[in-house]
Amino acid sequence: MIASLEGVIAAIGDNYLIITVGGVGFRVYVLDNVLHDLSGPGAHIHLFTHLYVRENALTLYGCATQQELDIFRLLLGVSGIGPKIALAVLSTLSPQSLRAAVVQEQADVLARAPGLGPKTARRVIFQLKDKMALKAGEIAPPLTDQDAEVIAALTSLGYSIVEAQTALQSLPHDADLSLEERIRLALAYFS
Repeated sequence: MIASLEGVIAAIGDNYLIITVGGVGFRVYVLDNVLHDLSGPGAHIHLFTHLYVRENALTLYGCATQQELDIFRLLLGVSGIGPKIALAVLSTLSPQSLRAAVVQEQADVLARAPGLGPKTARRVIFQLKDKMALKAGEIAPPLTDQDAEVIAALTSLGYSIVEAQTALQSLPHDADLSLEERIRLALAYFS
């Protein structure tokens, strides 16, 4: 199995990279956050990969971190989820948000990912809840209605869901802020 790749980006596609390693170009389908963080062709990159084997194809999928790859593999274990949907889920929700949604049984949050309907979202929760259970001492903040409104406001302005969630995580957790203040602070995160 190809566990990771380290090389130079030869080309960038809509949802994949061509990475040259020792004179061989590998097509690797990647998460949106990997594509957004690139400086362009010629840049050096390291990805954790999963080789997906089918009868007529060998396909590589890559993640920036081992944690993302572990969750990608967990998603592949859910019936009805293939690598493209798993990639879409992780491109929509950060690993922390996905884990919190599964543990707190928020199927509506999971169903925001393209290709993942409500029925499959419930199946993800049912099959992964025990595997993603929080370890002692870890606290996953619940996604409140106000958090959802901040994310909706940022995505309507053109930010990706992952970017919106990252900005949301940067907000002070102990402050009692109005929705408008939360959106303003989240927008300030991008400047």
